[in-house]
Amino acid sequence: MTAPRMIDGAAPLLLIADHASNAVPPGVDLGIDPALLDHHIAVDIGTAALAEALARSLSAPAIIATVSRLVIDLNRDPHVAGLVPIASDGHVITGNVTAGAGERDLRIAAIHAPYHAAIAAKIARRRPEMLVSIHSFTPRLATAPELARPWPVGILYNSDDRAARPGIAALAARGLHVGDNEPYSGRDLNYTMNRHAEAAGLPYLGVEIRNDGIADAAGVAHWTTVLADTIHHVLRALR
Repeated sequence: MTAPRMIDGAAPLLLIADHASNAVPPGVDLGIDPALLDHHIAVDIGTAALAEALARSLSAPAIIATVSRLVIDLNRDPHVAGLVPIASDGHVITGNVTAGAGERDLRIAAIHAPYHAAIAAKIARRRPEMLVSIHSFTPRLATAPELARPWPVGILYNSDDRAARPGIAALAARGLHVGDNEPYSGRDLNYTMNRHAEAAGLPYLGVEIRNDGIADAAGVAHWTTVLADTIHHVLRALR
């Protein structure tokens, strides 16, 4: 079993980073150039450092993924085809193409199920006032380089926008160009928050940072300050 990284904290929040790692467990062969593991197809660049820094700044608990999304995507329903991706942004993941149903089931049991069980158990032990989901996105896709993504930050949500609306307003008040369900919609890609927040009636803030903004320590420090202030603002609005 591959467990997520857990950070303790007393704040009434739970930070979650689904795509924070590029690690491939022993015995899994993705059949790709290892250099691709440092690319966005394998990991949400900067999110591990950002989640850790936010946890320290807010004294908040955090659950941080420890396996690459190329092995299994923790932000996908276990029944969907893309859970174990066979291609990503123009790259074929040949090891996943040849993996059978048995291998898929093993990865669900060893990685996906324990990750979501850890989130559910944390919420059951002490129900937070809000979940905060941390992701990052690329300035442009390799398969569509002509389509620039101009937003330095986006807020994603599905049906429950109680936290999203004040979050968007707080970021916009800083003069930021904020993506409102951009660069893609939380109505399409929101599994972890749908399962642990929307289904439980918990407000949540789904944050997407453009990864060129958190690619180094200075960027992480900057966005830690911005997001910590934003989270405090949203909590006040919710109360």
